Amino acid sequence: MGSLFVKPKPEVHQQKKTTQPKPNCSSTSEEDEVVQKKQSLKVKQSQYSCGGKVERKQLLKEKFMRNKKKKAAIQVQAWWRGTLVRRSLLHAALKAWVIQCWWRLMLQKMLEKKRRKALIDFSNRERAVVTLQSLVRMWRIHWRYCQVLSAIYTIQGHWKHHNCQSCSLLRGHCVITTTHLQFHIEIIDH
Repeated sequence: MGSLFVKPKPEVHQQKKTTQPKPNCSSTSEEDEVVQKKQSLKVKQSQYSCGGKVERKQLLKEKFMRNKKKKAAIQVQAWWRGTLVRRSLLHAALKAWVIQCWWRLMLQKMLEKKRRKALIDFSNRERAVVTLQSLVRMWRIHWRYCQVLSAIYTIQGHWKHHNCQSCSLLRGHCVITTTHLQFHIEIIDH
């Protein structure tokens, strides 16, 4: 599995095998041993120091990758929490919208009921006023008609009891209006 951040491992220098000269004397062999030990220490130190750098780089790389994964996880968690919050806000807004629509509908129905009641009250009042006016007009006309009839009966009664030598005819004409009464009587001789 390759990664962009993985660098090729540096080659570890292996210790070259050196042929040791056969000691001629003991002092040379001791010096040779000291030199060999120094060289082996240098090689070991270089290995440790190179290995330490490699290990340090690898540890830093792992730490960097852990931080990167942690940040990515935090971003995913933040996105998911934001999605949940937005979803809950959307549900709350939807519920509020439904309640507002219902309330507007109820207000409209109540307003329509008030308008209808006001219209019915107005029409009932108008009908009552018109009925009263027609009753008053009818009563006035009936009263005038009764006055005319009373006048006619009075005239007829006086005329019947009146002894007249010539036969005469009575011709009457009556016009009734709302404000006054017009009554014309003509006596026609034959």
